[in-house]
Amino acid sequence: MNPLRTPLLAAYALGILVPIVALPATAAADDSPQQFQSPSGDIRCLLEPSRTSAPVALCQIKHHTYVVPPGTPRDDVTGGACPPGANAGGDFRLDQGEAGFIRCTYSALGSGTGSWPVLDYGQTRTLGPISCASEPSGMRCTDISTGHYFRVSDDAYELG
Repeated sequence: MNPLRTPLLAAYALGILVPIVALPATAAADDSPQQFQSPSGDIRCLLEPSRTSAPVALCQIKHHTYVVPPGTPRDDVTGGACPPGANAGGDFRLDQGEAGFIRCTYSALGSGTGSWPVLDYGQTRTLGPISCASEPSGMRCTDISTGHYFRVSDDAYELG
């Protein structure tokens, strides 16, 4: 056998195998829960599976100046109004296939612990069809399969 041919065949075989082996790791990373924060540290978000395994985006803003009309926030378990003692107006939720909404705040998102890597402006994180983008104007999470979204900043929010 030609002595040059064996190393070339081995390199060729490895060149084919490496991308095949790397593909599952890329796909698994896209399905893993993620947590991140805005560059200012004022907005923290989680991308994770919900109780039904469908992706969900949750974001919490520490400080805001916007006003939330009474009755707008809702409990994300019962769908009803927030109970007395629940802070309302700083938590946002987007479930796959549903419009974004303001949810009742009971505690710090993710219990406030763990590593919260910064999602720089212009960067996105994705879990299934839900994508969150860090923008100078705030954080925007969108269900790319339906167009539903929420956007939150210190002075305004949008739901759709």
